[in-house]
Amino acid sequence: MNGIKQVLQWLIVVLVPVVLALGAVRFLLTPLFVQIEYRTPNFPEDPYGFTFEERLKWSEIAREYLLNRAGIEFLGDLTFEDGSALYNERELRHMLDVKNVVRAAMWVLYSSLIVILLAGVWANQGDWWWEYRQALSRGGWLTVALIGAMIVAMILSFNWFFVAFHRVFFEGETWIFRYSDTLIRLFPVRFWRDAFITVGGITLLGGVLLGYFSQNRHPTA
Repeated sequence: MNGIKQVLQWLIVVLVPVVLALGAVRFLLTPLFVQIEYRTPNFPEDPYGFTFEERLKWSEIAREYLLNRAGIEFLGDLTFEDGSALYNERELRHMLDVKNVVRAAMWVLYSSLIVILLAGVWANQGDWWWEYRQALSRGGWLTVALIGAMIVAMILSFNWFFVAFHRVFFEGETWIFRYSDTLIRLFPVRFWRDAFITVGGITLLGGVLLGYFSQNRHPTA
């Protein structure tokens, strides 16, 4: 039994950064983030003509697609006023890839969270609550270290970090678009830079809070 507890403790340490980071990603998939981001000072206007209202409209539909169970026709059937397709084939392939990644990420998020919560219930009813809290604290500080490394990489070269991120999670080059493509017009590089900063900031804050407030003195000390 002690062996199982030790394995769970180390598993919690590893899962804490996963839950904090993916929880922050889930926040980005809410209407609130897009609403705030489009209103940030000096957010670049669309040089090809999307108005603020049109950006909100189309970005909200794209966000809904990533979270619903609809097929790619949910986006593929969208058209401009002149009847031309809103998204080209490359964009649709990429959005399908993104949906698959999001779906997998959310499964990992909720599964990891369930493991941590169930372990907490067991620890609270058993004799290893102190060890459980220490595992949460270590996971929090591990999160801080990982986010710190990510921040350094972004400071050194955001473009390198952005490309590396896409090469890890997406096959081929379906994520490379023309500036005139709808996805770039809705979500320019500034949007993604701010998105990474937001995820990093939320995850870092969560790591610090969890690392600090979960640590406690050993009851025998």
